[in-house]
Amino acid sequence: MAEAAAGWPTRRIVLEAQMIAEAKICGITTRAALEAAIAGGADFVGLVFCAKSPRNIDIVEAKRLARHARGRVKIVALTVDADDATLTRIIDEVSPDVLQLHGHEDPARVKAIKERFKTPIIKAIAVETADDVEKARAYAGVADLILFDAKAPPGAGRPGGHGRTFDWRTLEGVAGRMPFMLSGGLGPENVQDAIAQTRATAVDVSSGVESAPGIKDPELIRRFLHAVKTAKQR
Repeated sequence: MAEAAAGWPTRRIVLEAQMIAEAKICGITTRAALEAAIAGGADFVGLVFCAKSPRNIDIVEAKRLARHARGRVKIVALTVDADDATLTRIIDEVSPDVLQLHGHEDPARVKAIKERFKTPIIKAIAVETADDVEKARAYAGVADLILFDAKAPPGAGRPGGHGRTFDWRTLEGVAGRMPFMLSGGLGPENVQDAIAQTRATAVDVSSGVESAPGIKDPELIRRFLHAVKTAKQR
């Protein structure tokens, strides 16, 4: 395929042929937020395993939420530069459908994780400039889906969940070469514009559907997913 020759990933979790964006609600910590996401038609829910995040969840609670989610929505476990012992515990206890690697994992590390745990991988790429977008090439044939997220502000203690957007023009032309997930500062008010401008295969939201850091608002979740569905219809 042409995109393979160009060095872009061709493997994916979502279907290349589909013309609608899928939606992920990340940072789920309560049953109410989980049920709102499922009721609204989310395709993925994210459980965050990052101690510095206000959305961090422990294994016991994650296991409980995963039990309610299983078979109703895809479960994504988000980690940041996790070691094999941590990943093993998450896999054994939570059994996520997908691992999201949101740290500085290089292609070799992503490949090693995928081979060891036999789980689809979303690899996050922090974006500020078009040069950052080009880094996705290195993950061709390794990650199943690339997530383009806004680069964290200087001095931030965590890589994502800051409600920051980036210049979507840096993704110009990417949609024709690879499927990808878009994140960073999305919410009910701008997600349709984001989909229209970038042609993202999927969109991811966390702080954009919260009433306070780490506190998901079911109504904002509903509005976000409705906006995505409206964009699908267009």
